[in-house]
Amino acid sequence: MDRICQPRAAIVSCAILGTVLACGAASAQPIVQPPPAGSAALRARALDLGYNLDHDEALAAFKAAIALEPSDPAPYRLVAATLWINLLFRQGAVLADDYLGQARSDLARTPPPPELAAAFQANLDKALALSAARVRANPAAADAHFQLGATHGFLATYRGTVEGRVLGAVGPARRAYGEHERALELDPARKDAGLIVGMYRYGVSTLPLPLRLLAGLAGFGGGRDRGLRLIEDAASFPSDVQPNAMFTLIVIYNREGRYGDAMRVIAELQRRYPRNRLLWLEAASTALRAGRPAEAKHALEEGLARFSSDPRPRAFGELARWHYYLGAALVALKVRDAAESELAAVLGAEAPEWLRGRAHKELGKLADLRGDRAVATVEYQTSMRICRAQKDTTCSDELGTLMRARR
Repeated sequence: MDRICQPRAAIVSCAILGTVLACGAASAQPIVQPPPAGSAALRARALDLGYNLDHDEALAAFKAAIALEPSDPAPYRLVAATLWINLLFRQGAVLADDYLGQARSDLARTPPPPELAAAFQANLDKALALSAARVRANPAAADAHFQLGATHGFLATYRGTVEGRVLGAVGPARRAYGEHERALELDPARKDAGLIVGMYRYGVSTLPLPLRLLAGLAGFGGGRDRGLRLIEDAASFPSDVQPNAMFTLIVIYNREGRYGDAMRVIAELQRRYPRNRLLWLEAASTALRAGRPAEAKHALEEGLARFSSDPRPRAFGELARWHYYLGAALVALKVRDAAESELAAVLGAEAPEWLRGRAHKELGKLADLRGDRAVATVEYQTSMRICRAQKDTTCSDELGTLMRARR
């Protein structure tokens, strides 16, 4: 189920734009002038809060870190990152499903609230100024290049996801790639710098040949195996970047059909960030993609218990997602009445249109299980209309197979 919704970015363009999950929230250790212990502790605490979905508390901790060490670019970038993550949360772009599929640059985006956009830009501009000053002051310092590259990478992330400016993201993405390659040249032990380089290399390797050539001319290197190895190294290297690399691997492993590896990474993230209920939704989505509906159902039951007792804000369409994935698991398990109830709830809830298309497809499967071909045909046709309008090729391809099988 490699459907995408906003920002409709494939791992290919995720790599080129730096838009894989929370890659913008990367900080570096060590830095040239270590910040005060209190600042470093606040930043570590804020990252933990952010990955546990405590976004407001994370934002406050990053701002406190800025107050303690105003010359460190990392906390400014992380404030901007937190604001960006909140915007994606509002859009409902929260799972690997949202980063798989075909990249599109022609989607209309809902403009972010002006005050959030202004706060984002102010913090990112400060991070850019401070990190560029570090490179000028010490051009042979690997961390200075890392900081500058991470900030440019995040600028590309924002332009590609929130603003929908694919072409506008290429310049800062190229700068991020170059700065992190330079960091690796200066200090090969900096495995954290391999994340962005690896993402771009892997992403370019999956492009069709003409686009690979254009990417090469734009300054991006390719190499699927090399890129994946760099990301895996970053995921196993203790640093602030490590969780970002792990989230990135969930997307890549799903794309590669390595579902067992994806589930292993998700389980480790669940252990680290038990308040992030979306990790149980991610586990269910991956299990369904792997054809393991019983495993998906188990993950959903545990996740729904967390969801129902969690008073914190919900992502756009989140309730509909819980219903959809549970409904899909129950269809696969042939638990008909319960599946129909879950899928009907999707259609009655706030949800992205692509999810409604998927729900109609599952309802068509249910009708087929009952032997009601007339209803199944109507559901499949409704689903096909929505999936094609949403450019959901995975859904429409599956529907083609289902409809041909019924002839």
